[in-house]
Amino acid sequence: MPPVFAHGRLRLYLLKLLDEAPRHGYEVIRLLEERFQGLYAPSAGTVYPRLSKLEAEGLVTHASEGGRKVYSITDAGRAELADRGGELADLELEIRDSVSELAAEMRDDVRGAAGELRREMLAAASASQTRVEDESWNAAKEELRKARQEWKDQARRAKDESRRAREEAQQARRQAKEAQERAREEIQRIAVQLQEQFAASGGVLGSLAGAWLGGGPGTAASAPSAGSGAPAAAPGAAARAAGPDRAAADPDWAGDLTPTGDPARDLDRLLDRFRDEVRDAARDHGVTPDRLAAARAELSAAAAGLLRTFRSAP
Repeated sequence: MPPVFAHGRLRLYLLKLLDEAPRHGYEVIRLLEERFQGLYAPSAGTVYPRLSKLEAEGLVTHASEGGRKVYSITDAGRAELADRGGELADLELEIRDSVSELAAEMRDDVRGAAGELRREMLAAASASQTRVEDESWNAAKEELRKARQEWKDQARRAKDESRRAREEAQQARRQAKEAQERAREEIQRIAVQLQEQFAASGGVLGSLAGAWLGGGPGTAASAPSAGSGAPAAAPGAAARAAGPDRAAADPDWAGDLTPTGDPARDLDRLLDRFRDEVRDAARDHGVTPDRLAAARAELSAAAAGLLRTFRSAP
């Protein structure tokens, strides 16, 4: 029989069970046995080492309750589940197939045992040249009937489990897709807010940020040279001067950030991108005391606007 869980899949399923609720090791083993309709149950020597390894990696943690370790999933563990949503859906289908294979093996075992019993009874009757007593024969037929009924029950449970696993896999795929869409929309919303804040702020910071906010190389070049007293052009003004076609063609500076499913984490990545791009622009075009003072004022204004946006959000 092939292994019930492929390499690394038991680890993923343990995270799924702990994401449902905190559990101790024996409860995890019992739940796995229930999911497989009693056809398979991992040993303690299989489950507990994997729980310890997940804890060492920071994906789960434990607390002692009544002398037992109760394991709970961490934020890092939930993040891994979110990143591997499609793989988890495939795992549910694999479990369904494993249940079907185990039920088929049990069916074959029952049939083999029944056939062997019948052959032994016929051989005994032939050797002794006597008829098997009615009571013994009826008992044998009853055993055969029970064996067939047991196989039918196992097959029915396997079919029910297969249907449930297929439905759960489809639901998991839908949820993973919805989470990705929500994360993508959140990143785009924050990117638009940042663009609006810095386009409205103008000044030196607007010039330095112009190239990566969609203004292109010409916007960055519009910043004054070191020692020049000319005011910096706002990136929004440069886009408007180029006409509506130019503004419509501006790329989304954060469009290549792949959503992770965690809006807070995506916001950190967005702010890191902003910091790196402005720092590179300042290094390329120079920083003077006047530019630093203007940048400080514009950062304060932009931060105030973003704080109002987040604090007013429902």
